[in-house]
Formats: sequence, C-alpha cells, structure tokens
Amino acid sequence: MVFGDSLSAAYGIAQARGWVALLAERVKREQPDYSVVNASISGETTSGGAARIARSLQQHRPAVVVLELGANDGLRGLPVEQMKKNLGTMIEQSQKAGARVVLVGMKLPPNYGPQYTQAFEAAYPELAKRYKTALVPFLLEDFAEKPDLFQSDRIHPTEAAQPLMLERVWRALRPLLK
Repeated sequence: MVFGDSLSAAYGIAQARGWVALLAERVKREQPDYSVVNASISGETTSGGAARIARSLQQHRPAVVVLELGANDGLRGLPVEQMKKNLGTMIEQSQKAGARVVLVGMKLPPNYGPQYTQAFEAAYPELAKRYKTALVPFLLEDFAEKPDLFQSDRIHPTEAAQPLMLERVWRALRPLLK
C-alpha cells in the first residue's frame, strides 16, 4: 500500500503514468504474489494521514506500507516535531498490523531557512533508524534541480520524472518483497 500525498497520487498527470501505477506494473511482472494499492490523497499532511491510517490498514491489510508523507507539512511550515510524531504513529500502526514499512523522505527548498530545512530533512533518517524501517532518503533525488522535470507549479514532477521516482522507491522496497 502506498500511503502518500500528491507526489504519489499522480497530481497533474494521468493516473496510469504516475510512479505508483508504474510500481504496480513492475510488481505484477517481478513479484506477482503482491499487488499495489494507492491510498494517496493530494494535499495530505501527516496529521491527516495519522487520522486515516488505521482504516486503510484494516481495509487493505498490506504486507508493506510505503509511507510518503510530510512534504505538505514542510511547505506549510508546520512543526517538525509534530510531523515526526505523526509519522511515528503511522509507522507504529503499520508495524502493529504486520506490515513492513518503507519511509520516503523529502527535502524542502532553502527559503524555509537552514534550521527548519535541516530538522525536516533529518526527521526521515531518524525515524527510519528508530523504527528499523527501509528508507528512501529523498524521493526527488537526482532531479530536484531540473525544472524541465516539474510541472509549471515547480512542485509536482512531470510524467517524465515518474520512472525516476519509481527507481528511488524500488531500491528500498524490493528487498522487503519476500
């Protein structure tokens, strides 16, 4: 189950071309015992995710949860400690439900100030270490500085960037698919 925000919900592009749909195709080919459910919602924050994770876990009973949340918290300047608490809650609930977790990290533009951006970025590896989860350090790694791979809002990746996002996640996810 992919549990994320607009970056996983294929915002601004055809759903079938988003990285989660591409992941579903790859899983079907390479790990046919698994299927992919996209429980992502554009605009989702970690508090929204924490409020709805239990229902999603109960409904889908995932073996693995790819947790891709926090970007909207950061863009809104919400407290990093609250984001960490919410992500921790979602990781704990996923693990209690028997799911392995892949935590997907994010970085913020520098205009949020060094103290906030560093604390935000550090939250993901801290949580991955604390809860012993797999980690994708940065979903937009290697292309965040390439404007041609982003939509006009400069936030959401284009269709051309989706395979790159898939590769970041696949590296961390593949070892968990037994």
